[in-house]
Amino acid sequence: MSEEPNRIPLLDQLYQDFLNNENSASFVRAVSRHYTVGTLARLARFGARVSRRAAVLAIGMVGDYQDNQVLGRALCDGDRAVRLLSDNGIRALWFRCGNAHHRKELQLLARLNNNLDFNEAVRRATDLIESAPWIPEAWNQRGFALFHLKQYDASADDHHQTLEINPYHFVAAVAMGHCYLEMTDPANALESFRRALRLNPGLEGVRAQVEYLERSL
Repeated sequence: MSEEPNRIPLLDQLYQDFLNNENSASFVRAVSRHYTVGTLARLARFGARVSRRAAVLAIGMVGDYQDNQVLGRALCDGDRAVRLLSDNGIRALWFRCGNAHHRKELQLLARLNNNLDFNEAVRRATDLIESAPWIPEAWNQRGFALFHLKQYDASADDHHQTLEINPYHFVAAVAMGHCYLEMTDPANALESFRRALRLNPGLEGVRAQVEYLERSL
């Protein structure tokens, strides 16, 4: 009697279908029909290589901030594709914190900063922080705006607070490093960049900055 061929896990097949047709809505519907976020989280950590890729991609699409730790750990996965998918997905999760109003405000803050309206971004971020100080992305967005207003010390404080609330926020660690560079404090800048690399080893630009600072110091 011949052996049955190895069956491809359903999640892996859904992921392959997504790669073939690039239909994210169909992928989300299919994954949501068959998997809970909790199951995806387990697969993201303990699954085989393709299953980890699929699970991380799905969590980035359907998860929210409470899945931050799952993707934060995946940033250091042994598979490069998992790391890249986690990098993209976790940035999206940071804006899915709090209720609908909070999330809308976070999106607004990002638009204000992208449009270089930094004073308004600081004002709106401060309002959000006063009402919901536990939302890390509010601190990060205000820190970003303060940096561009050349308030480097205040910006570094906000990015530090971001990391206090969300220890996986490698973007805040990078930003804090740039604040210290502007304040002519290369030792703390180096430590901030090293911290960012520990969180996300795929930050090649930051790695180059670390190497430069290590030679300089």
